[in-house]
Amino acid sequence: MRSIQDAFPLLQSPKKIFITTHHKPDGDAIGSMLGLYHYLVKKGHQVTPVSPGEIPEFLEWIPGVNMMLNYEEQPKESIKALKEAELIFCLDFNDFSRTKHLEAALAEATQPKILIDHHLFPKPVWDYGMSIPEKSSTCEMVYDFINLCCDNALIDSDIAECLYTGVMTDTGSFRFPVTTASVHSMIANLMHHGLEHSKIHEHIYDSWSENRMRFLGYVLIEKMEVFHKYNAALISLSKKDMGLFNVQSGDSEGLVNYPLSISGIRFATLITERNDEVKMSFRSKGDFDVSSFARQHFDGGGHFNASGGRTKTSFKETIANFKKILSDIHPQ
Repeated sequence: MRSIQDAFPLLQSPKKIFITTHHKPDGDAIGSMLGLYHYLVKKGHQVTPVSPGEIPEFLEWIPGVNMMLNYEEQPKESIKALKEAELIFCLDFNDFSRTKHLEAALAEATQPKILIDHHLFPKPVWDYGMSIPEKSSTCEMVYDFINLCCDNALIDSDIAECLYTGVMTDTGSFRFPVTTASVHSMIANLMHHGLEHSKIHEHIYDSWSENRMRFLGYVLIEKMEVFHKYNAALISLSKKDMGLFNVQSGDSEGLVNYPLSISGIRFATLITERNDEVKMSFRSKGDFDVSSFARQHFDGGGHFNASGGRTKTSFKETIANFKKILSDIHPQ
């Protein structure tokens, strides 16, 4: 993969550009995609942002979301945009498989592909890119990309709101260790460009449905197990559990972080039963590497303190397997 600066000549004249991100997108995925969308449109490009699936309700306010295609609802339009594109930007994922429905189409596409991502071990499938695991978020990297293009002056309130969304959510409201001095400098600069940070926090964290709040209470009382001798905790959610509260996309966002608020807990896991697989989210504090844990045991990966995995074994088997593995390790 060549440096992203080597792709700058490709952007000197107006292009048709396709942007996508990972399936089950979060704040960083949608924020980075739409932040880049607004910037490239300002530069005169014709841009189509495509999400591989539906986005959570708490992100539906983001500027530009009405310009985005949802592959699951608009597959023909999405593939048409991909085929007509002259450049492809891939944001916040390191493997085409993370896009689920778009994997084959992206693999077959012959146009130059540009990666902007902060996950470990990107597959060697991109022509150009930025892959920096130390960065707080892909939104921070889109901000860096805009500055590399010497276009900081083009940042407006729409771009600022998109990028702030991803940085805020991926840093846990700026409390995770990835919140470096450069992150705070970025936020200060976005505020100079019209960012109203409290409004975004309200959109993300203070606009829950009553149903989602009751679901959280149920999860913490009924579905959380704490293993003090292992400094760990587990939340396991079956399809039946989700059905009890008519859980919508995004309603389980952030659940895995709650056990880390318990004194002594260094490792938290969320196991969720899906239609075709069992999904897992891992979070840690300190020096327990959940990225290695996910790669070793659950076909996953991610960041040192935040990672994910999946398995084709049954929901109950996955829980039993996880507990067996947990008994062999001692997160500190």
